[in-house]
Amino acid sequence: MRTAILIGPPVPGSPLESDLRSLGYDDVRTAADVADAATVLALLPGDGGVALVDSRFVGHRHSLRLTLADPRFPGAAVPGVVAVRTPAARTALSRAVMRSRTLDGVAEQTSAQLADADGPLARPELGVLVAAVPEDALARAKATDAVAAVDEEKARLRAAVKSRDGFFTTFFISPYSRYLARWCANRGLTPNQVTTASLATAVLAAGCAATGTRAGFVAAGALLLLSFVLDCTDGQLARYSLQYSTLGAWLDATFDRAKEYAYFAGLALGAANADGDDVWALALAAMVLQTCRHVVDFAFNESLAGTTAAAADTSPTAALSERLDRLGWTVWLRRMIVLPIGERWALIAVLTAVTTPRVVFVVLLVGMGLAASYTTAGRVLRSLRRRVPRSEQALKALDELTDTGPLAEAAARSLRAPARSLPWGVTGMAPALAAAGGALLVALALFTPYGTWWPLIGAVGYVLTSALAVSRPLAGPLDWLVPPVFRAAEYGLVLVLAARSEVNGALPAAFGLVAAVAYHHYDTVYRIRGGTGAPPRRLVRAIGGHEGRALAVTLAAALLTGTGFTFALAAIAVAVALVVLTESIRFWVSSGAPAVHDETGEPA
Repeated sequence: MRTAILIGPPVPGSPLESDLRSLGYDDVRTAADVADAATVLALLPGDGGVALVDSRFVGHRHSLRLTLADPRFPGAAVPGVVAVRTPAARTALSRAVMRSRTLDGVAEQTSAQLADADGPLARPELGVLVAAVPEDALARAKATDAVAAVDEEKARLRAAVKSRDGFFTTFFISPYSRYLARWCANRGLTPNQVTTASLATAVLAAGCAATGTRAGFVAAGALLLLSFVLDCTDGQLARYSLQYSTLGAWLDATFDRAKEYAYFAGLALGAANADGDDVWALALAAMVLQTCRHVVDFAFNESLAGTTAAAADTSPTAALSERLDRLGWTVWLRRMIVLPIGERWALIAVLTAVTTPRVVFVVLLVGMGLAASYTTAGRVLRSLRRRVPRSEQALKALDELTDTGPLAEAAARSLRAPARSLPWGVTGMAPALAAAGGALLVALALFTPYGTWWPLIGAVGYVLTSALAVSRPLAGPLDWLVPPVFRAAEYGLVLVLAARSEVNGALPAAFGLVAAVAYHHYDTVYRIRGGTGAPPRRLVRAIGGHEGRALAVTLAAALLTGTGFTFALAAIAVAVALVVLTESIRFWVSSGAPAVHDETGEPA
């Protein structure tokens, strides 16, 4: 039960009470002033949301909705309204009401008390919407006129669109997908249902691509674009109706990867069915490059956690970026260069319809390679001038992103003492050690005779270099590169060994293995970004960590021949997928994590 307490004498003709009831506050009570509200609040049941509302409030219903109904925050406040939802916020509100004489004072004290707990009260961005507490009849008439002058529904639809998005999404999808979001809201559909529909559409697109016919490829391209429209719609529906949830954020994030990888597999099957062209290596390479590119962005952003924006970006590169942002056309150009999901899926869809799967993957690899080079170079240049110490939050996140298993953990403890003699003051020491071990691992798999013990020797060396790289906190300016280097080494090893085995089914099995491991790495990122911490260490140990899986794959390549290697890759993939998915689903379905929604989109 949610309760609203109207403070002050009622205003004749005010729709405030009916607006509150329409927003789910069926229990509406009155209080003469804030002191009286404290008495009313003390008599309420201990659970349920509470809102204190000045009876003189004038504003749009959506201003109230943004304050009263957004589940992402413990509470929110706008002029004349303070609302709380969590037990901690309810306690803070009770204390603030006892100490304050005005509603503004209640909001400030409640927010301050929550700063170290659930987080301070949110202050919704109203834009053109009105939320005011007029002092007299003239001010009330002006506020009422201001409300009437704004098309509330138009403003609500505009706010449903992500504030920062790619060129293709902004100009070719959002102008109509917002109306689809409203249509879904009016029919009681939830964002999770739309997200699931987007996944089903993408899987159907992959099935059409797998037919290998021109009609199938054309249908696949059209369905992939439809899937992306639905993918935009689910977020817009969440913002339009404030239907945010932890599960929804997880589905939205993970389904994007599932859709893309399923479509890659469909294209690879379609190439084989069309003319016997084997493009599994290209499909796997596209998945590897895309995932590593994202990990670069994730790791860089997490390395700045706990640091103010001004302190984090003091480099000439950041200054140049700010200057370019003042030139409108460069903003869109730079957003297109990084090939975000909208541009990428549009490119894939069009190429699927008019060319062949091989052309799709080659163009995609070139485009993603250029995008990865652009973004990584920019992040490295920004980091080289970094002078601010890395926060404990950032150090913990980077450690969790390394995905270090029990072998490298044990080796790191043993090597910690001799590692002190290394020149750690040299910029890039940790990523250089990680890159050296990864390069040796992949090079031995690539250039030595297949089926020999050399790749396994490289994997042993990789365990040692990985241990050295993480034997100290990743506090250096370029140490955020360590997690993406580990990802590139592990994924690259699987790709090279599967391609060189020339065994039927090895590359599809490798595709499945990398997909399962990549899901684990994305899941780790989404948990960290949601503020819930990485998966438990027991899970990382159970699936071996990146170095343990590298050892397992190289051992399988050395001992097994023919279909035995394919079976081993498939078995490892199934084992990793079962363990990771079981824990991930358990966590996201049952966790008490706060409702979140990704407002920035996938990093580029």
